[in-house]
Amino acid sequence: MIPILSIVGYSDSGKTTYLERLIPELVKRGIRITVVKHDVHGFEIDKPGKDSYRLKQAGAMTSIISSPEKIAVIADTDHDLTLSEIRDRFGFDADLILSEGYKNDVHPKIEVFRKGRHESLLCSNDDSLFAVAADTDLPPLPVPVIPLDDPARMAQLIMETILGR
Repeated sequence: MIPILSIVGYSDSGKTTYLERLIPELVKRGIRITVVKHDVHGFEIDKPGKDSYRLKQAGAMTSIISSPEKIAVIADTDHDLTLSEIRDRFGFDADLILSEGYKNDVHPKIEVFRKGRHESLLCSNDDSLFAVAADTDLPPLPVPVIPLDDPARMAQLIMETILGR
């Protein structure tokens, strides 16, 4: 089963930027990554007027757009899927699923923390907190605190602890 690790933090804490730096460190180590972005506000990736949009509007439950370079799946759901449900439903060909968001999910989490943005951690009492990537010293925590500007060190921790490599 593909392990799942969520990157969480307050809004505007730099989660996407951190993922942009962490992913290449894992890829350099031979890890195939799938990323799932959680958007509680809903989203639309297909455009009105396009064939795929028109066919979905006509009643198709799932619409798949495929090209030689990429594939996209637009599927109906009756609830906000958990990361496990997404993994099991779509069967990714990856070594690790990283998510941005899903702070209430049960999977291990790395919290991105920036001193100037917030006063305290979002997940300090969360049993699934795996590590913190911070730009400042923090009071002692039961998980590793790794400097925000050292994604290589976080990648090594993930390799050893989550992936067992």
